[in-house]
Amino acid sequence: MEFNLIITGVGGQGGLTLSRIVGNAAMVEGYNVRIGETLGMSQRYGSVLSYLRFGEEVYSPLIGEGEADLMLALEPAEALRNARFLGKESVAIVNAYPIHTATTLVGKERYPELEEINEALGRICPVHMLDFQREADGINPRTLGVLMLGYAYGKGLIPLKRESLLEGIKLTLREKLWEVNFRAFDRGVELAEE
Repeated sequence: MEFNLIITGVGGQGGLTLSRIVGNAAMVEGYNVRIGETLGMSQRYGSVLSYLRFGEEVYSPLIGEGEADLMLALEPAEALRNARFLGKESVAIVNAYPIHTATTLVGKERYPELEEINEALGRICPVHMLDFQREADGINPRTLGVLMLGYAYGKGLIPLKRESLLEGIKLTLREKLWEVNFRAFDRGVELAEE
């Protein structure tokens, strides 16, 4: 077994924390885990990309083009920017909540419409696009990644046990954040079942 996960978003959205949660969960189950990260201006809404691979024998963190099993995109334009990692066997879960950059805000670049992003990705693989941010805001805005993880788990797209994923939260976050993140995870599972 080998699983390739791409987590993409912008600085401040918690993508790196999310990759650590999943990595810790995979280690709980005894898998080899490799994580690679590419950071833009991570504090200031720059692109953030995490490669996470786990399985019996995984040596490199890098994921080749078209080889992601799953993409968790915390920001829709970042999903498009990293579409090269998606292939026919992939699935993309995309947060339909745009975060505009300085260049789109001043009109130097056009931010693509959500429908365009959905269509472009949909030509490659199945896409689940929802306003996960709105759901997370109802719990705590900083739980976005964990809520999307719960959704992926609820859809059967992550080959890890629920207990392991919750343990991954415990191993990664401070104790005072556990409860709110467990709630977010469960809300993600509910959304997947709706």
